[in-house]
Amino acid sequence: MLRVPSSSSSTSTDAFIRAVVPSESVVITCADGVRLQGQFIRASGGTPGLPVLLCLATGVRQRFYVRFAHWLAGQGHDVLVFDYRGIGLSLTGPLRECKATLSEWGQQDQVAALDWLVQRTRAEQVLLLGHSAGGQMLGLLPNHHRVAKVVGVAVSSGWFGGMPPVFGLVSRALLRVLLPLGIRFKGYAPCTALGLGENLPARVALEWGQWCAAGGCATNAVRHISGRDFHTDIRMPITVFHASDDNIATTRTVADLLRHYPAAPQQIYRLKPADVGLKAIGHLDWFRTSHAAVWPLLGAALKS
Repeated sequence: MLRVPSSSSSTSTDAFIRAVVPSESVVITCADGVRLQGQFIRASGGTPGLPVLLCLATGVRQRFYVRFAHWLAGQGHDVLVFDYRGIGLSLTGPLRECKATLSEWGQQDQVAALDWLVQRTRAEQVLLLGHSAGGQMLGLLPNHHRVAKVVGVAVSSGWFGGMPPVFGLVSRALLRVLLPLGIRFKGYAPCTALGLGENLPARVALEWGQWCAAGGCATNAVRHISGRDFHTDIRMPITVFHASDDNIATTRTVADLLRHYPAAPQQIYRLKPADVGLKAIGHLDWFRTSHAAVWPLLGAALKS
């Protein structure tokens, strides 16, 4: 059982946030030739642990996670964080011309990032810490055996039907109606204007909406495609954290995701903000320095 961090552990977290941990800008080349931009942070203290591949949520840039990544390095982990194709530093050319898909974020980008981290650190296996969509796509990775453990934060299938009713209806309207309309006029998904994070390539946003409507998340990318669906092959432990005030990663949507990994040992922690002295956590705030009280929980899950 993971313990809620005490006030003393929160104080030590705050102290480390002020420390400067050097990072290295790196380029990750995917099998299809697409080049991704990332940052590699060497372990700088703490009890040595396996390297960590930090996989991002949809519509969020790597810079949002950098302070947390530096904190993880202080806990004894080498850390790699990167932008998916079509977003942040990995976007090349006009966004409207980008042909990236959400499936490629798993089948190409996460695969290449995992291989890069294994080769750079010479570790046989690494840890995967995924935020939202970053932890949804393990079943798309042919090199999944290189992952020793998964820690998912606000990870779920994002299924509209598993969200609170009103929130689910609004989300369906945004992803299935307004974003496609925006794509028709702009050539890309105007997510920022709708409060959905960074603007996205058209195909990424359309697939995002399709997966959330169908349920089952990334299984929709490989269903009935022989040799490319690895969901039932996943056997490493999976630990999922989600907040009681998160309307996206709910008890039902988390279960909808995890049912596709029947062979994997699973633990689920539903955290109430008051448990760590916070007023709210929601879907995104886990990685803000203002919410560093939750970081020792994530660190402990990686070490366990």
